[in-house]
Amino acid sequence: MIPDDQSVIVVGLGFGDEAKGATVDFLCSAGNVAGVVRFNGGAQAAHNVVVDGRHHTFRQFGSGTLAGVPTLLSRFALVEPIGLAGEAEELAALGVPDPLSLITVDPDALITTPVHVAANRTREDARGAGRHGSTGLGIGETVWYDLATTRRAQAGERVENLVAPATATGRALRVRDCLEPVTLRRRLDELVRFYEPLLAAGAHGHDGVEAMADLLTAFVGAVRIAPAGHLNELASRGRLVFEGAQGVLLDEWRGFHPHTTWSTTTPANAQALLAEAGLPRGYVLGLTRAYTTRHGAGPLPTEDPALLAVAEPFNGSGIYQGGWRAGHLDLVALRYAVEAIGGVDGLAVSHLDVVDDPGTPAVRAVGAYETPRGLTDRLPVGAFGDLAHQQELTDLMHRASGTGRELRDSRDAVVTLERALGAPAQVLAFGPGRADRKVA
Repeated sequence: MIPDDQSVIVVGLGFGDEAKGATVDFLCSAGNVAGVVRFNGGAQAAHNVVVDGRHHTFRQFGSGTLAGVPTLLSRFALVEPIGLAGEAEELAALGVPDPLSLITVDPDALITTPVHVAANRTREDARGAGRHGSTGLGIGETVWYDLATTRRAQAGERVENLVAPATATGRALRVRDCLEPVTLRRRLDELVRFYEPLLAAGAHGHDGVEAMADLLTAFVGAVRIAPAGHLNELASRGRLVFEGAQGVLLDEWRGFHPHTTWSTTTPANAQALLAEAGLPRGYVLGLTRAYTTRHGAGPLPTEDPALLAVAEPFNGSGIYQGGWRAGHLDLVALRYAVEAIGGVDGLAVSHLDVVDDPGTPAVRAVGAYETPRGLTDRLPVGAFGDLAHQQELTDLMHRASGTGRELRDSRDAVVTLERALGAPAQVLAFGPGRADRKVA
């Protein structure tokens, strides 16, 4: 059992789509959760929650919203105000009263603007067949622009894996800047000038500075800005659930480079927030499906097109993200993910109904890969920040394959995962809804 007095850090162990949103909703439905804290990513999250016939794909609101639990967008989250307003309208239509009143935002959180979105899409267009599989929502570009301005990048200089289109001046836009009209317009002017050379050669435009400034001013007037000590105040009222976006196998430093996100998808950000607030360490709940999925480009050694027959009502192909893919249960990759984050305290396993359904293709558990180097059951965790090592893993996985043994049923899948990952299953899911979940 997950101890009642511990915060829970919900982390996907795969390439995303491990049912993080539905798990957060299930935990929040217990009634003792004071807040959901988003600790990475931004509007690219697509966390589906189904409750009593209502469905919502959570992007920036925490997935406990339908359970009435407020959200804190921490400084590690990226805020996209236009998308947030649209999501609030969708939640209101589902019967959530005044959704924006449930949102608190850290003043140091980065802002994603239409300029970042346009730049992201322009760069992906230019990659042609070599696209990285971005969602096209400006998430990585927002993080990268912060890096470029921090380093005062010169025009043409390579910062990580992107080239600066102009010399960087000023600073990246943060929530606190939106409270000062003069500062807000200066930051937006700097942003637009920086990206002008890149966007002039592309097909994507953006709103003007004044229009963006008006939207951002309205945004900070509609949400609560987190005061000092807010996390402690929230924790004094009940359990905290930290909601991660995407999965460890897409992490900026531990994922399979370059098919990753510019985001720390591991529990590190959540653990840092708890430590800074002087709160006890969180219970790390690692999530996985009973089989493997991913969007778009990148390695998937257990891929089996036959598993695309499994119904995916909430997942499809995106213009920028690419096609939906499916494979067998990849114990090698999951062991790597667990090792890379220093272990998990418990597991949540979703889509177990697929394994029990005789009408779907059989699911196999792959415990080792066949590779040009021979049979291997382990992917070595390298030094933190060593992207050359991560690229080597990617190259190896592109040439790896695995067959494994067929899983008999959902119980077999759960036991197999517990043994392979060294942690007990705590939450089991046999469908998309809250009612389909149970404590193990």
